[in-house]
Amino acid sequence: MGERNATPVEVFILLGFSDLQDLRAPLLVGFLMIYLMTVGGNLLVMLVIYCDPHLHTPMYFFLTILSFIDISSISVTFPKMLASFYLRSTSITFKECLLQVYFFISLLTTEMFLLTIMAYDRYVAICSPLHYTMIMSKSVCFRMATGAWIAGFMGPISHIVLIATFDFCKTHEINHFFCDLTILLELSCTSTSNAEINIFILSFIVGVFLWALLIVSYVKIISAILKICSVTGRHKAFSTCASHLTVVILFYGTLMFVYVRPASTYSDTQSKISSLVYIALIPMCNPIIYTLKNKEFKDALKRKRGIT
Repeated sequence: MGERNATPVEVFILLGFSDLQDLRAPLLVGFLMIYLMTVGGNLLVMLVIYCDPHLHTPMYFFLTILSFIDISSISVTFPKMLASFYLRSTSITFKECLLQVYFFISLLTTEMFLLTIMAYDRYVAICSPLHYTMIMSKSVCFRMATGAWIAGFMGPISHIVLIATFDFCKTHEINHFFCDLTILLELSCTSTSNAEINIFILSFIVGVFLWALLIVSYVKIISAILKICSVTGRHKAFSTCASHLTVVILFYGTLMFVYVRPASTYSDTQSKISSLVYIALIPMCNPIIYTLKNKEFKDALKRKRGIT
């Protein structure tokens, strides 16, 4: 009860990588380059897809949305972190912190739904190629994408409402480069049991549901590929979903490494580095993964260069 009488914390200090002050300048330049490359690479993907009618297909429609999500998610966290390098410390109000948590979780959840939809798209393309255009029509794709956005932004509302009622009087320092939900729970001097139960139930339901759909989709995809007689046919079929499968493994693998592991084996530095992987490196690599061996996209890029 004594903690309740303390002065509530209304402004937090994001410590970021303050323990690496000797490397402040090179880290600032390095992270700024990562941010610009991520935004630039994903904008390029969106621009090429928009300008080339040959790429106006469901797969590239969803890839455009994924690129927009990647730009948005890194922009939620990176500007504050870059400012912390320049200013040595960055203050953030409780309301700003809540907004950062909300948009970060919402975009993360939306991407999870979108990756599942993209897996279903590849399943239809490989297992039902003759009915692909009918099943994955423009209206169906639009409704799927809309559903992903609605589900992604509705889910975290209950988390934010509960956290908004917490008192934070333990410390005003957040040893991270953004307001992470788990850290806010640790800093609260109010009981967080209801919030933790709420987060666990929602995360479990969404996670199990999406994982089940992903696994079923890829089991059927792999089964269909193995039934193809020619080696060339199998290679072509697998190449259509290899990029997406790579992104799924990197995305979920990193999230599980960050959040599904014993707290005793985890340090603040590890948390920051691991968070950088799914916040920055994966969004930066997604355009490369999806386009590096994609003949359609490379041809579209050549056509655009030819026009300009």
